[in-house]
Amino acid sequence: MQGFHRSVLSRRAMLALAGALVLPAAPTLAQSANQSFDAWLRDFRAKARARGISDEVYDRVTGGLKPDTSVYAKDRAQPEFREELWQYLNRRISEWRLVTGRAAAKQNAALLKRLNRDFGVEPDVLLGLWGMESAFGELVTDEDHMKPVFPSLAALAWGEPRRRRYWETELLNAFAIVQRGWGTPDMMLGSWAGAMGHTQWMPEVWLNLGIDYDGDGRVSPYEVGDALAGSSRYLIKRGKYQAGLPWGLEVTVPASAARYADAQSVRTVAEWGKLGVTAAGGGRLTHAAARTRLWAPVGIEGPSFLLTQNFYAVRSYNPSMNYALAVCHLGDRVLGGEGFITPFPGGERTLTLAEIQEVQKRLTAAGFDTGGVDGRVGNLTMRAVANFQRRSGMKPDGYAGLDVLAALRKGR
Repeated sequence: MQGFHRSVLSRRAMLALAGALVLPAAPTLAQSANQSFDAWLRDFRAKARARGISDEVYDRVTGGLKPDTSVYAKDRAQPEFREELWQYLNRRISEWRLVTGRAAAKQNAALLKRLNRDFGVEPDVLLGLWGMESAFGELVTDEDHMKPVFPSLAALAWGEPRRRRYWETELLNAFAIVQRGWGTPDMMLGSWAGAMGHTQWMPEVWLNLGIDYDGDGRVSPYEVGDALAGSSRYLIKRGKYQAGLPWGLEVTVPASAARYADAQSVRTVAEWGKLGVTAAGGGRLTHAAARTRLWAPVGIEGPSFLLTQNFYAVRSYNPSMNYALAVCHLGDRVLGGEGFITPFPGGERTLTLAEIQEVQKRLTAAGFDTGGVDGRVGNLTMRAVANFQRRSGMKPDGYAGLDVLAALRKGR
């Protein structure tokens, strides 16, 4: 970042959208339910009626509906692999994703310009969100990743005690979408938690923030224009996005200001400058009056940033600082921006597309299933890498880096 700144997928490849790889075995029974699913479904009709859902819609959705009980394990699972921040960023801002994103940006240039005019949200932010949430649309209808949402939401509303009211509300929201004629049970595909479309809307977001941006008479997160317009509205209304303000600036932090680099203190850019904070790589600090937080995610020896409100607007989409940084940096890179000026301590460059494909090819030849040779590191490739690392006496972190490539080339 300087200043402020469709390829074919294997059908078995999966993407960890928020960075957590959840691969546990699934239980077959509800975690905490006082009645059978069929009895619960009969009783839940009253709540649907109270919400204004017609019996016809309720019957159409619930006819033959079976709960997807695999969601309980996914709801409780911890990430299978722990990544350093530089690994997290390398895997998500890979050459594969940059190539795919630049093609998407070129194809949708007019749409992105119109969205910026209508909402004030910059193309880099929208491209970053789109790339993180669905790999620029590659996963929207991927049958190995996106499943019908009603079996998932019904299972969570029936048998997940910790947030049952939340899941009941989202299930009712999904009924309301069908009743409005915006979707059907068969076409409403999403993640295990019910997030749908190009930018992964939950039903509540679809209902309350969705926009019929393409004018076809319905709101749909499966249409690129509607999805990016609705997400623009989300960033503005829920994230307090400010038009004309960049997400942040990479800076250099003197030791005397290190104690402030925890993203807690709020100061203007000019005030940070008086504390000795300077633009990384030289040059001057811009947007002097912008109120920002200073953040050094791995300490001031690594990349550090002044974060504006628009970084936190992105973070409202997913409450993770690493996620928001990946979204913002991905958007910058798709539009031609450079990598961070300050390197991560202990970090390394990401493998090229050809090198990732070589890793996948060599792993497959060694008997490890990567789900294909497509140059994209999804869950299966990470698991294959980890299994190879275990066999080779390496730390099984699942990261396809230079050491893994070298070991594979040596035939270890």
